[in-house]
Amino acid sequence: MKTMTRAILSLGFGLTMALLPLRAETPRPPETPGRTPPQKVLPLPGEVLSIEGHTAFVLSPKSHGKTTPWVLYAPTLPGLPGPEEKWMFERFLEAGIAVAGVDVGESYGNAAGRAVYSAFHKELTSHRKFARKVLLLGRSRGGLMTLSWAAENPDKVAGFAGIYPVCNLASYPGITNAAPAFGLKPSELAAQLTRHNPIDRLEPLARARVPLFVIHGDQDALVPLEANSGLVRSRYQALGGSMEWVVPAGQGHNMWTGFFQSQELVAFILREARKLNE
Repeated sequence: MKTMTRAILSLGFGLTMALLPLRAETPRPPETPGRTPPQKVLPLPGEVLSIEGHTAFVLSPKSHGKTTPWVLYAPTLPGLPGPEEKWMFERFLEAGIAVAGVDVGESYGNAAGRAVYSAFHKELTSHRKFARKVLLLGRSRGGLMTLSWAAENPDKVAGFAGIYPVCNLASYPGITNAAPAFGLKPSELAAQLTRHNPIDRLEPLARARVPLFVIHGDQDALVPLEANSGLVRSRYQALGGSMEWVVPAGQGHNMWTGFFQSQELVAFILREARKLNE
């Protein structure tokens, strides 16, 4: 009886492992008994998976078109996305738009983080019929992560929306704090800044006519408005790009409901998502 029980348990374990999502670019190595699957608390019911060893999540709508439009959210870190994003995410899902994200750590838009985003994009577009062009949603330092990836992949981006997004490494986290993520000394990063800084890498997005939307308070002391989204706006418009800019008066880098329940932001995402199935 004990032998039979062990056999049944082994069969069930094998079937479970076979149903887990595959890695984006390389086959997943055989699972070992006792290995803990990725865990993540989400603001809405969804799937948690692993992409190249990084914890990721997918919230899927009940219905969608021939392909599934989707939003890539950042930063996906422990505790994020949080309950603040629930209202937005519900509106996206109701409109048939999926929401997904992958934890690339405090990467600040470095090459390693961008590679994981590319692997995640390949997984979702190759195996789940997600739209080839993705809508990016960067909250705070998630702006560095998503805009840096977008600069190298403008043909894969349908639009970018930001909630007080960091767009300028020199502003936040600062050259000294950002340098280790890029494997550089502060002096080296300073010398190479235009190769890594989103505010200096906007031309490919403008050339591809990628629309931008940002909501950013005018009293933001942590991620100053003018040194980040304000600078993006002036430079992007000079390049011929289109950017919608909402600046709530008296708001800083905080949890004000208006940032996370922005009708303008939701309308932007829904409008650009509809274009993907036209």
